[in-house]
Amino acid sequence: MRKLNEYIKLVMLVVLATFASCTPTPRDVQQSDELPPIYPDYCDVTIPENIAPLNFLLRAECEAIQVQTGDITINAKGNEVTFDMSEWKELMEKNAGKELTVSVTALINDQWIEYKPFTWTIVKDKIDPYLTYRLIEPDYEIFNRLQIQQRCVENFNVNAIGHYEQLGNRCMNCHTFAHQDPQLSMMYVRGDGGGAILNQNGTLSKLNIPGSVYFCFSPSGRYITYSTQKIIPAFHSVASKRLEVYDATSNVYVADMQEHRIISSPLLCDSLKFETFPTFSPDGKYIYYCSADTVSLPQDIQKLQYCLVRIPFDEQTGTIGTEIEEVIQLADVSQQHTKQSVCHPRISPDGRYLLYTVADYGTFPIWHPEADLQMMDLQTGAIDTLAIVNSEKSDTYHSWSSNSRWFVFASKRDDGLYGKPYFCYIDKNGKAHKPFCLPQKHPTFYDNNLKSFNAPELGKGKVPFDANDVAKVMKQEAIPFK
Repeated sequence: MRKLNEYIKLVMLVVLATFASCTPTPRDVQQSDELPPIYPDYCDVTIPENIAPLNFLLRAECEAIQVQTGDITINAKGNEVTFDMSEWKELMEKNAGKELTVSVTALINDQWIEYKPFTWTIVKDKIDPYLTYRLIEPDYEIFNRLQIQQRCVENFNVNAIGHYEQLGNRCMNCHTFAHQDPQLSMMYVRGDGGGAILNQNGTLSKLNIPGSVYFCFSPSGRYITYSTQKIIPAFHSVASKRLEVYDATSNVYVADMQEHRIISSPLLCDSLKFETFPTFSPDGKYIYYCSADTVSLPQDIQKLQYCLVRIPFDEQTGTIGTEIEEVIQLADVSQQHTKQSVCHPRISPDGRYLLYTVADYGTFPIWHPEADLQMMDLQTGAIDTLAIVNSEKSDTYHSWSSNSRWFVFASKRDDGLYGKPYFCYIDKNGKAHKPFCLPQKHPTFYDNNLKSFNAPELGKGKVPFDANDVAKVMKQEAIPFK
C-alpha cells in the first residue's frame, strides 16, 4: 500500500509538471495603457486583510494569462485567475497596511499584452467574517425557491439557515443580527403558521409578532422596533421599469422580548402617514424611521416622498417619546438633487455615521435604477453623496460591520437585474473607498448564478443554528404577544 501511494504521488507530480510546461509564459510583450477588463472589477480597490481570495476572470478571448502580485505569480491557461488559499492568506498577512501592485499579462491572438497595473490597498481594519443574505430570483415570483444563507467572507464556506424545501416554499424575511452578534438574531417566516424566529445563543423560539417586516434590536437586546406593512406589488407599463412595490398601510411598533408585549404610540400609527424602516440609535435613545404623507396609490406613487425622522425611546421604562424630530428632508438638502425619498436608515455602531438610500420616490428602491446611497455625519450634519460608491443602477440595502469601518450593500450595477453584495471601506476620516464585490471560489460564479443576493447583513461570527433547526421550531406553537 505504501508503494502504491508513492507511485500515485509520483504520477501526480508528473502530470502537474507536464501541465505547467504546457502553460505559455509571456515573451515579446506589448504594453497597454488600459486597465485589464477583469470581472469582478477588482482594480484599485481597498480590501480588508481577512477577505477571501479575489479570484477573477479577464473579459477577453485569451489563450493564457499571467498575474503577478507580491510574491505570487500565477500562470494559467484561459482567462481565469484563481489564488491558492494558503498563499493568499500569507500575502494578506504580509502586506496588511500596505499597497500591492497587481500586473496582468494576457495572450490574445498570439500576442502577449501587459495591461496597466492596478493596486490593492490592504487595510488592517478587518471586516466582520460572516455575511447572511437571501438568495431570491429577481422576477415577479418574489419568494419562489427562497433561501437564507450564511457565508464566511474569509473563505468560501456557505450554509443555509433557511431553506424553501423545509418550509413549504414560504416567504422568509431577511435575517438581522443584534449588533452583529451571532448569538442574538431574528428572521421572519411568513404565511399560515409562520412567525418571528428568535435566536438566543442557539436556542430558537417562534414568536407571534404579527406583520413584522423590517426590524432592529435595541442596544440591550430586550426590545425590537419593527414595522408592519400591507405590501402591494404593481407592474409598470414602461419598459425601463419592471416592478413597483408600495405600502398600502405601514406603522411602527416596539416589542418587549422579555414581557412579550407590544408597545405602540399614536405618533407611530398615524392614519395620515406611512411609517417604515425603524432602527434604534446605538445608544438606544432614539428610534429613527422613515415617514411620508399618505397619497392615493398606485396612481400617485411618484408623489410618495419619505423623509427621515426620529422619536425618543427610553430603554429603562420601555416608553416611546412624544415629539418627532425631522432628520433629513431631501428636498432641502441640495438644489443639485432630484431624488426626494429616503429609506433604510442604518447608523454605524460607533454612532458617527448615518447611511441611507435615496430614490426619486417610493419605498422599494431595489427596483429603482436611480437609487443611491448617501451618508450623513451625525456630528456635523454634512452629507456625503458617496459618488465613488454608487453606480448607474440600484445601490441599496446596507449594513455595517461592527467596527464601523466597513459596510455591505446590494448593487445591481452589472446588469440592472441581479443584486450582488459589495463591500465599502470608510476610513478614520470618514472617506469612502471604491467598493468591491463579494469574492467567489470560481471566477465565473456570477455569470452562471441566477439568484439575487438580497438584504446582506454582516455578523461577527457564525450563527449557532441552521435550516434544519428553523424547520423544527416552525412546528412549535408561537409565543403570543399582548
